[in-house]
Amino acid sequence: MNITVWNEYHPKHQSGKTAKVYPNGLHNAIKDIFKDNPEINVRCATQEEPENGLPDKVLDETDVLIWWGHNWHENVLDSVVDRVCQRVLKGMGIIFLHSSHESKPFKKLMGTTCSLKWREDGGGERLWTINPSHPIAYGVPETFTLEQEEMYGEFFDVPTPDEIVFLGWFEGGEVFRSGITYRRGYGKIFYFQPGHETYPIFYDKTIQKIIYNAAMWASPSAPPRPTLGSTYTPKHERRKLFKWK
Repeated sequence: MNITVWNEYHPKHQSGKTAKVYPNGLHNAIKDIFKDNPEINVRCATQEEPENGLPDKVLDETDVLIWWGHNWHENVLDSVVDRVCQRVLKGMGIIFLHSSHESKPFKKLMGTTCSLKWREDGGGERLWTINPSHPIAYGVPETFTLEQEEMYGEFFDVPTPDEIVFLGWFEGGEVFRSGITYRRGYGKIFYFQPGHETYPIFYDKTIQKIIYNAAMWASPSAPPRPTLGSTYTPKHERRKLFKWK
């Protein structure tokens, strides 16, 4: 499997609070989740690179794209957004983390505002595994806590998910659909809420397990695909197909 981890990694993230928590960038912290599996190749891409780090060649070699963005969504080129969404429709898996609910690719794939309520006050979050039979929940406890996380609360303006895997509850009483899945075309999509850049979320073993499972789940499958568009089969071939005499 080939995974690409995409991160804004804006120059402002390379110093200050974010750099103290993730001195090598949070994209490298996410990359390390897969380091023990020699059959997984992981590359990183950042927004400041040419074509936002996602030219055709990179996407052609990507089975699962993991996307983290927060403050500079508008700096992503529309041509890159189109390219990413087309790859998803063709079968590439994609995982959107935390504030990537506001990213251009997520909004385009959802077709809604993807807005929510939020509050950053250093409060904790408790997450519940409400779909324990789902592959993304494999090996994940029934409930677990994060000591600090940015609050995301309902209403979350997204289409009705195919599946809700995790539900979050915050100290202020808010709840949130923290882990949800979609399918678009041949591609699988997982949105996962935890991951604020000033908290060490991506070092948490349970969070790492969920992201790892999500990548396995989202990886492209290879079932028979239907033939689309106008087709023609000669009559004698149709007779063979139905064993007509």
